[in-house]
Amino acid sequence: MNARALTLIPALALMAALAPAASAAPDPGETQYNQRCKACHVIAPGDVSGPIAPNLRGVVGRKAGTGTFKMYSPALKASGLTWTPANLEKYLTSPVKLVPGTRMVIGVSDPAQRKALLAYLSKQK
Repeated sequence: MNARALTLIPALALMAALAPAASAAPDPGETQYNQRCKACHVIAPGDVSGPIAPNLRGVVGRKAGTGTFKMYSPALKASGLTWTPANLEKYLTSPVKLVPGTRMVIGVSDPAQRKALLAYLSKQK
């Protein structure tokens, strides 16, 4: 190895040490949540709700229309649904079709995006 190459080694080592670590690929479900849900919903510990929609932490397994959120529609409260993955799949496909009269009118038409979102919500316990 020549002298010039030997002087570059410490510089390259310093550059590698200072370079930002490669971040893990973002969770596609979290991306969907951030793009589609976050404006209205939160995912937070405790009994907190979003500005105009309920907290989605622990939504999988929860009875629809329950919790401290004050603005559930009468239709959702009376639906008798429990948010199983299958019911969430149907609801996210077309909220007003599954629960006519619900206040949530935004669906997720793409099956892959819905699947990613459901996987992400299932991890939020």
